[in-house]
Amino acid sequence: MKRVYTAESLVQVVHVRNLLQSEGIRTELRNERLGGAVGEIPFLEAWPELWVAELEFDRAQELIELELHSHGLEEPEWTCTGCGERVEGQFGECWKCGHVRPDATG
Repeated sequence: MKRVYTAESLVQVVHVRNLLQSEGIRTELRNERLGGAVGEIPFLEAWPELWVAELEFDRAQELIELELHSHGLEEPEWTCTGCGERVEGQFGECWKCGHVRPDATG
């Protein structure tokens, strides 16, 4: 097994796990409950980690890279034209009212 992804947010790691699993890549989630140990151990060691078999590592990395850099995770926040709420760039619709981002494609 080889660590393919880690992030501070368990939600983000689970999202990546779901992506890989939908592509048939078996994963192992580690450190999902270590958040409470921050302070006792270095915070980076407490972050949730996603591991895959070494044979699937390269494909998993490609999928993660594609997901994280092509779907708006690096895009700036936007303001919903439906309710005025500020929404993170990776989302194509408002979490509050469901209004679709004006520049969202498909």
